Amino acid sequence: MCDQRYTWVHVLAAVQPATGEDFCLVMPEISTKVMNTFLAGLSATRAADEHALMVMDGAGWHRSDDLDVPDNVSLVILPAYSPELNPIERVWLYLRERHLSHRLLDNYDDIVNACCTAWNTLTAERLHSLTSYPYLEQVRC
Repeated sequence: MCDQRYTWVHVLAAVQPATGEDFCLVMPEISTKVMNTFLAGLSATRAADEHALMVMDGAGWHRSDDLDVPDNVSLVILPAYSPELNPIERVWLYLRERHLSHRLLDNYDDIVNACCTAWNTLTAERLHSLTSYPYLEQVRC
């Protein structure tokens, strides 16, 4: 017997590698509209004199013409097929390996709770260690 039920949630996150400071949303779908909500939320967490530079892959909702990028956020889209350059990919791997894989959850709310619990286990120190890529230290805005 095999359980063939499935449902999805999407975790959107930004991490400041130097400090491990983070912003995360767990959403029921992924789209340009959701990405706009995420960017607006991230923008609101920045101080008036701060500017966020986000490194992202080339997913359609990351580069849509309908994307509303706040003035205090800039997007850097990585070349295709280069996840090794994206610091957040190590966070996703860590969460899957340690908290989210090989689990059977009963319903959507349980999946959301598992994702939130997993994210909330991440300390600033852990996020710093996972996302501090040497090339990022050379970036100056």
